[in-house]
Amino acid sequence: MRPPLLLRFALPLSLALAPLAAAPKAHPDTKGWAPLFAADFSDAIMASPGDWVVADGALVAKAKDTLWTKKSYANFVLDLEFKVAKESNSGVFLRSGDTKTVLAALEIQVHEAQDSAHYGMVGALYNAQPPSKPMAKPVGEWNRFTLTCHGSRVSLIFNGEEVWNIDLNDWKEPRKNPDGTPNKFPKALKDFARSGPIGLQGLHGKALAPVWYRNLRIRELP
Repeated sequence: MRPPLLLRFALPLSLALAPLAAAPKAHPDTKGWAPLFAADFSDAIMASPGDWVVADGALVAKAKDTLWTKKSYANFVLDLEFKVAKESNSGVFLRSGDTKTVLAALEIQVHEAQDSAHYGMVGALYNAQPPSKPMAKPVGEWNRFTLTCHGSRVSLIFNGEEVWNIDLNDWKEPRKNPDGTPNKFPKALKDFARSGPIGLQGLHGKALAPVWYRNLRIRELP
């Protein structure tokens, strides 16, 4: 006997309304991609010489200032690895509209765990979108991000799982996320710059604990 029409549609409807869970997704082969920064920092903006150094093949901050690319990027795939120390607090800034204003860029959180901000955990789009599940490895182990920006769409693959894939056009109001929670942004994310420099946040948080970055490679998209 076939189930009543209402029951036959109940399960598909519930699945349609359920939030998307993390989905396994492979990181790309980055052979042939351009490095985000030259070894001599000639393509970077650094507040003072020595604020960032290369040690044992990894970039590490020695000061609070962000390391920025001189070049602006619009549509791209950025692949990188990072590891944290106890109480580390950093982030990857994308498409900054004003490098002097933290809230003028999308920031992907890089943490040991999370800070006190709403949606402040590692792998979150700061104050706007949490990862669908925790994916961070223990302190001292290397993690991997693949970040894709294409028009209004932005996504993150975190250690082999896509933890969010969003449309910035869904952020229609200042200081408000699509799920109704508040955020700190005086401008709606739909109105954020669609092209801008990429940055790595320097020593941050109370502990000023280091974060290491390596294998930062980028491929621009049409």
